[in-house]
Amino acid sequence: MATRFPEGFLWGGATAANQLEGAYQEGGKGLNLADVLPGGKARLELLSQTGFDFEIDKSKYTYPNHEAIDFYHRYKEDIALFAEMGFKVFRLSIAWSRIFPNGDELEPNEEGLAFYDRVFDELHKHGIEPLVTIAHYETPLHLIKEYGGWRNRKLVSFFERYVRTIFTRYKDKVKYWLTFNEINGATHMPLFGLGFSPESEETRLQDSFQGLHHQFVASAQAVKLGHEIIPESQIGCMLIYAPVYAYDSNPENVMHAKQEADIFNFLSGDVQVRGEYPYFAKRYFKENNIELDIQDGDLETIREGTVDFISFSYYMSRTDKKIKTPEEMGQGNLVGGVKNPFLKASDWGWEIDPIGLRVSLNELYGRYQKPLMIVENGLGAYDKVEEDGSIIDDYRIDYLREHIEQMGEAIEDGVDLIGYTSWGCIDLVSASSGQYSKRYGYIYVDKHDDGTGTLERKRKKSFYWYKDVISSNGENL
Repeated sequence: MATRFPEGFLWGGATAANQLEGAYQEGGKGLNLADVLPGGKARLELLSQTGFDFEIDKSKYTYPNHEAIDFYHRYKEDIALFAEMGFKVFRLSIAWSRIFPNGDELEPNEEGLAFYDRVFDELHKHGIEPLVTIAHYETPLHLIKEYGGWRNRKLVSFFERYVRTIFTRYKDKVKYWLTFNEINGATHMPLFGLGFSPESEETRLQDSFQGLHHQFVASAQAVKLGHEIIPESQIGCMLIYAPVYAYDSNPENVMHAKQEADIFNFLSGDVQVRGEYPYFAKRYFKENNIELDIQDGDLETIREGTVDFISFSYYMSRTDKKIKTPEEMGQGNLVGGVKNPFLKASDWGWEIDPIGLRVSLNELYGRYQKPLMIVENGLGAYDKVEEDGSIIDDYRIDYLREHIEQMGEAIEDGVDLIGYTSWGCIDLVSASSGQYSKRYGYIYVDKHDDGTGTLERKRKKSFYWYKDVISSNGENL
């Protein structure tokens, strides 16, 4: 059913600096986490193991993030293509180590600041609103090696200096901000979000929730600073969201699914939106021997620094049961669970559940009554260039159409949904697998896992489809 989206709905696409900029040592930029993560299977192994050493070893691995798709030099060409599709908004992140190469300097790197000035100016030239993620899996490497990442409270003040710098610099250019990307995913994969590799499984939860607490304080400080420096700013949190279905109607599995959803989907949301730790956190912390070092003023800061809106990524739902065998397990984006017999999966094993997006929107809006924005959603797939140069990605169009239809249903349900930026609007390096071949974009980039390619941009079939979706405000799907 075609649904009229609200007037002024923010259609666009989403990216992250470490996955598309490249130029990893240009413009005074320091190394960050993504720069030391190799491509391919090696990345997945490192993400799931303990004790990663954060060193670059080009004799053993490839590092696709170093060049990525070279947005650093090609941003004008790419933004022109986004404008051709009719983007109202473009989600990008600032690489912290472009602004503070080590993360703990007193003065910022002017070359890095000037680069984002140019990008924002180019976006505005085309009438596109920037939506900026402040921290998107890009912790400066020095802060990881020297301080142990977000386990160390010192990062709160380093982050505040970084935030104050970019808010002051871009106050007339950026209205929409997000603090930490997929903040709640940090406990599953602390390497990405918190910038440390767990020393052991026994210490993972304690260290992760302590690091998360530091990020909650830092996020709240950022919201307060933003409202002070940019009074008309809108600052959101960013969650990875996956509704949790019980595998069956066994009450034990229903209760298990509820508890999993509470911890994964709602703990971080409650802190950032309601301004306090939820009631169920106490028991979870006690049963998992988690003791947070909460300093004077922390809870007050969190209470005063609640977000203006909620943004989230949605790729899949999760189905779970209390007792499961390895054979029953499904694959997914940071989220475990068992295979759902009613759903098909992508080339990478991620289950496809458009109705789950409507479920998610209703759950989030029902709980918080704050405006919502979907800032990641998309299909990672292998694309083939035909002999005539065309890329016929009907599978991607089908995936996006079905999800956008469910967004329309949620709006009919009464949900206040203000925007949609599909993930990887131009092909980029996958965060989870470090591959080029896992493509999400409307724009094909000629770059391959073996490092070959011309970086030429080509419009896929989905490019023209999405252009029509935007120009009709969601009516032509």
